[in-house]
Amino acid sequence: MTGLEHIGLLYGSEDEYVTGCVAFLRQALKAGEPALVAVPGGGGELVRADLGHDAERVTFRDMSVVGRNPGRIIPSVLLAFQRAHPGRRVWIIGESMWNGRSDLEHPACVQDEALVNVVFADSEAAILCPYDTVGLGAEAIRDAHRTHPVVRDRNGTFQSPAYADPLATAAACDLPLPAPPPHAAVFRFTGLRALPELRAFASAGAEAAGLEPRRLADMVIAVNELATNTGEHTDGPGTLALWAERGTLVCQVDDGGRLDPLAGRVPPPDHAAHGRGLLVVHELADLVRIHRHERGTSIRIHFDLPGRRAACTSRPPVTR
Repeated sequence: MTGLEHIGLLYGSEDEYVTGCVAFLRQALKAGEPALVAVPGGGGELVRADLGHDAERVTFRDMSVVGRNPGRIIPSVLLAFQRAHPGRRVWIIGESMWNGRSDLEHPACVQDEALVNVVFADSEAAILCPYDTVGLGAEAIRDAHRTHPVVRDRNGTFQSPAYADPLATAAACDLPLPAPPPHAAVFRFTGLRALPELRAFASAGAEAAGLEPRRLADMVIAVNELATNTGEHTDGPGTLALWAERGTLVCQVDDGGRLDPLAGRVPPPDHAAHGRGLLVVHELADLVRIHRHERGTSIRIHFDLPGRRAACTSRPPVTR
């Protein structure tokens, strides 16, 4: 097989999970090609144990860390591994959706899975995406069928009749964002000269919300990147809203600009002087939601407050 293989692995037990993942990896190892396992929680250890000594030939990453923000998965996990092995076919197990993902994260995961088909359309890559049919809801399993041309379960491998145009699927997940709450702090800005005052406003709000110092610095950088894009690429003003909810600091930047669906997913060429702002935002934030509407674009970024991160970054594999 050549070209892109993007396969949804539907598993209902720990045995099915390990069997499906290891069979995939043994294909890669037999061909002498590079393989990556990026799955959350203890799933990687189960696969590693079954592979035995062959696990030394496989790269393992914890997706609950590297893919905490689903928007980080394509550029910082999948493409990064591909670029580390130029000219070779890569084999990747990437589990982006697990039991414990929030309802807010779900559409971002679906967008990520759909856009894999666009970003890797001309690539030599085999990408296997496990889905827990017991722990995940029915909607997530339906989305697995919509975003993967090929689906594999205990009965075999088949073409998914529900697979749809990936850009249309991603666009369908571009959902309106709820309005910021009345208690949100709001800062209106115009142009790049407002950035120092905007950074001070964001920093004060984050500190008041209890964001830890290291993450506070990350948040200020991310907000500055979004506001810089507003100043450089739109003619009108922008608005920053900031508030805390459900253990999360939320920052939203609204402006009149328009974004390409792949913005923030594909790094620009190394020689490019611009085009990395949204990539930086995805790398720093715990969740990024983008809504394109008739008046422009709203970008909402989330940063977990202390105590929430541990609850969001692990999922035990199913055991039956």
